[in-house]
Amino acid sequence: MFASGFMLNAWLSGTIIAVLAGVVGFFVVLRGSAFPAHAIPKGAFAGAAGASLLGISTLLGLGVFSLLGALGISALSRRGRRPDVATALTLVMMLALGAAFLSRTSEYEPEIYSLLFGEILGVSSTEILPLIGLGVVCIAGIAALYRPLMLSSIVPEIAEARGIRGQRIETCFLLVMALATAATVPVVGALLIFSLMTGPAAAARSVTSRPALAIALSVLFALATIWVSLALSYWYNWPVGFFVGVLSALCYGGGRVWAAWQQRRPVTPALAPAR
Repeated sequence: MFASGFMLNAWLSGTIIAVLAGVVGFFVVLRGSAFPAHAIPKGAFAGAAGASLLGISTLLGLGVFSLLGALGISALSRRGRRPDVATALTLVMMLALGAAFLSRTSEYEPEIYSLLFGEILGVSSTEILPLIGLGVVCIAGIAALYRPLMLSSIVPEIAEARGIRGQRIETCFLLVMALATAATVPVVGALLIFSLMTGPAAAARSVTSRPALAIALSVLFALATIWVSLALSYWYNWPVGFFVGVLSALCYGGGRVWAAWQQRRPVTPALAPAR
């Protein structure tokens, strides 16, 4: 049953999305950027609504509004506003536009529902190539920013002393997050995409403090989450975003339990060398 055409598209797109969310999500958690990761998809949903109203690709609308949202958050933060205030203001502005688009038509309810909650049958063969392209661009962006992004996330004072401009790095990272949002919303849904970017990554951070291992575990946990979610969505005909949200939360809970167990685990003293 999983070998049918639409399921192959779902498995392929889900795998791409999981890898993308695992890599980007690690830095979302490391930088404490969960609020932007939550806000950008919701604001980008307005772009999908506007694109559907105009009769053009919803993926294009998602991409444009994701980038506009990221640039808006960066610009407002640069003007002296606190990051959470800037994120909230940007989200409100984009949601207001979305409400205006939604009020103009009611002919695209099934498509908008799938963009909100994710739809396992909603990924066509024509969407796979753009999805791969966005994924490659995002991973390449993270690879190019890796060292300054890591340094500014862990020790921002040292990064500034070495000439790394924190605001510029933040803007670049927000743009990568926006592209990742455009790629992942059609499968996972705008309401729960941030859970796939934060749950597995936070669990990986709870298991290890080594960056490379944490990124690998984040991708592994995200893959397990999306694969199991796709299977459950197929069997029970529930939105894939629901299962992604639940499994991401369970994944994070498991990571915290592991971390607590490791902290309480008795340390065996090293034996003194024999003389």
